[in-house]
Amino acid sequence: MRPSSVFLRHLLSMSFSKATSSCAGEFEEAVQALNTLQTNAVVLEKIKTERDKKRFLSIPETISQANRVGITLEDIDRLSVIHVSGTKGKGSTCAFTERILRCHGFRTGFFSSPHLVEVQERIRINGEPLGHEAFSRYFWECFNSLQKTKTTHDASMPPYFRFLTIMAFHVFLKEEVDVAIMEVGIGGEYDCTNIVRFPVVCGVSSLGLDHTSILGDTIEKIAWHKAGIFKPGVPAVTVPQPDNAIDVLMKRASEIKCPLYVAPDFEEYSWQESNHAALGIPGKMQALNASLALQLSHTWLENHHKCVEERTCFTGNNHGKISKGKILTVTKVMERGLAATSWLGRNQTIYHPDLTFYIDGAHTPRSIEACVDWFTEASAKEAKKLNKRVVRVLLFNMTGDRKAESLLDPLLVCQFDCAVFCPNIATWTLSNADQTNLTVSLNSQLEKCHENRRCFLSLLKPAVNSQQLSAQLGQTSEHVSYESEDSGIDSQRSSPEVETIPTFTFQSIQEALDWLSQDKDSKSRRRPNVIESAEHIQVLCTGSLHLIGGILSLTGTENIRR
Repeated sequence: MRPSSVFLRHLLSMSFSKATSSCAGEFEEAVQALNTLQTNAVVLEKIKTERDKKRFLSIPETISQANRVGITLEDIDRLSVIHVSGTKGKGSTCAFTERILRCHGFRTGFFSSPHLVEVQERIRINGEPLGHEAFSRYFWECFNSLQKTKTTHDASMPPYFRFLTIMAFHVFLKEEVDVAIMEVGIGGEYDCTNIVRFPVVCGVSSLGLDHTSILGDTIEKIAWHKAGIFKPGVPAVTVPQPDNAIDVLMKRASEIKCPLYVAPDFEEYSWQESNHAALGIPGKMQALNASLALQLSHTWLENHHKCVEERTCFTGNNHGKISKGKILTVTKVMERGLAATSWLGRNQTIYHPDLTFYIDGAHTPRSIEACVDWFTEASAKEAKKLNKRVVRVLLFNMTGDRKAESLLDPLLVCQFDCAVFCPNIATWTLSNADQTNLTVSLNSQLEKCHENRRCFLSLLKPAVNSQQLSAQLGQTSEHVSYESEDSGIDSQRSSPEVETIPTFTFQSIQEALDWLSQDKDSKSRRRPNVIESAEHIQVLCTGSLHLIGGILSLTGTENIRR
């Protein structure tokens, strides 16, 4: 539920004495105030049309707003930063890196996005999200400083992500962390995290097509933005990339005078303690992220205590057109860090009686393919162990300017027995400020669900022409409502002319989960026979990190297993 406009005006006009109070404001009130910095859907569309003209202002505006909080570039220079960009895997890479360095005894700061359940997940100290009291205190210190200087600087408040970036720098300076791992938000060149002038090392994870309305519609344009975090003399490490992406990264590195290396294959490392590595984040693709994390942490350990001029870059063997990073002997401490790493919402399972949720926030074509590999293997292993009649259900949503077909098509190999679509709205009955998203309208979210479903059905039966499909879907176009037993379920069933599977759309995540988990004896919500006859249901939840966050906010994390 979104806060009322009256309440938002109240938050914006509240007394600045809150910053000096012992509690620095209640956590919920702080989150509500933070949400006022979100750009609403109408304004956001206007901003997108003007983005090319104003994107150059992002860095200077961030610097100016940081100054209003009392943070100078010289202050940020004191932080020992590892800066990571990329399309896929940058969060996991950062998580591995943070855990490795924490295992070495260093005090870590970690800034990431988006959050899944609560906003303080974005800013972590020693792997733990800020507590409610600490978040509130640091939030009001930054928020009130910016509010007080609006008039004197003839300036405005920063948008949501930029505010949290500035707040992260504020927290890391106050907490005196030994290392700050900073995950880029979108792109790199104009991302507000890029006010860091002297990182110790930079990383670029796997590249692909995402956020194309912002970064461009080719891998070359996206690579240009991601390489924007490179700095003169600062070593940078990437993973194997498509040739056209590597070419752009190398060109930018050469222009910036930044030494660039590619991380070795994970299998090339030797291990001090064992013959194999156990990774805390499941999934075959995590080996790529773990290798990048080993290179980043090793480089930081070698160089963090030196000034910029003294930092030395590791040398490696020639690897085609780009040098390969050092093939390390992974120490016991590094191995322990890799094994202890966890990253919520990525390749994880939540077990309930007769129901298993497989959750993964994959939202690019390549990450969906990796998700399919993980789900196929993990679900088959569980099904064999259960020795019951198991059915597979897809719970899906996607947002932004991504093409539904590119994400849904790779999922077809899973051979789902049923598909469910819902928006990233956790529930209509409870207020959860952490799940509030003002950047997209309700109607657009619901319409997106119907588009996703139509796309899924068209992929299932390519022979059906679009007019036939539209006619079929038009007959059941109402949203799900459970006011009475006979209220309409928005569904598409197979018919003699069309072979497909049952599909359903719901107005919230809560309604979808309730429908999936209801007792078989329940008469209030109709379910197809394939679900009713199942002895165990496996549900793959994917397509959006925000969807995963909504699921976790409702199910909790107590039953998660890696």
